[in-house]
Amino acid sequence: MAVTASGFIGKSAISVRLDFYCKPDKFAYSKRPFSASKPLVVARSVALSPPARTVESPPVGYRKNVGICLVSPCRKIFTASKIHVPDTWQMPQGGADEGEDLRNAAFRELREETGVTSAEFIAEIPNWLTYDFPRDVKDKLNRKWRTSYKGQAQKWFLLKFTGKEEEINLLGDGTAKPEFKVWSWMLPEQVIEHAVYFKRPVYEHVINQFNPYFVDEEEKDSMNSCKD
Repeated sequence: MAVTASGFIGKSAISVRLDFYCKPDKFAYSKRPFSASKPLVVARSVALSPPARTVESPPVGYRKNVGICLVSPCRKIFTASKIHVPDTWQMPQGGADEGEDLRNAAFRELREETGVTSAEFIAEIPNWLTYDFPRDVKDKLNRKWRTSYKGQAQKWFLLKFTGKEEEINLLGDGTAKPEFKVWSWMLPEQVIEHAVYFKRPVYEHVINQFNPYFVDEEEKDSMNSCKD
């Protein structure tokens, strides 16, 4: 796998991008519309782990969280590597405040972590997805947050990036401490491959649910000319 890096670092902005290259033939695409009552089914599963746990509401002991699957016009997914956790990549996510509208929380977290404000809502996964923290991660985060969470319950949103890449700034909007050091547009299977192991079941579920939006027949010609 070849990797190239490009970007800029300044006092008011950090935008370092890595490009991952691989043959995009591992993932099967479907064109079926999203439905809250009928789960999406892909032609070929990308499952690598046990199925993610889905619930109608966040269980007791789990932190309420929103996840953002941000797709480019070329239908690649925004991922970033955390500053203090080397060699792991993730999609933007963050805690939702008590009483906060979850869709608004998704846009807020995206802005805080990436600086991105040019995004449009596409879809939402109806149920919550949960994952447990490994013991060492749980102890570290609960000390930081002064809580006793077992893990996180996430509501996932699919957003389309409508701006220019110069807008992406890993310092965020300045309201929170930066979390990421480098970012990339990845194919769906690459997102799963580079995810930390305890989040992988959730990522597989998210990718399968949002799968139809990554390609549609009317945009195949423009997809072929995409280079990001």
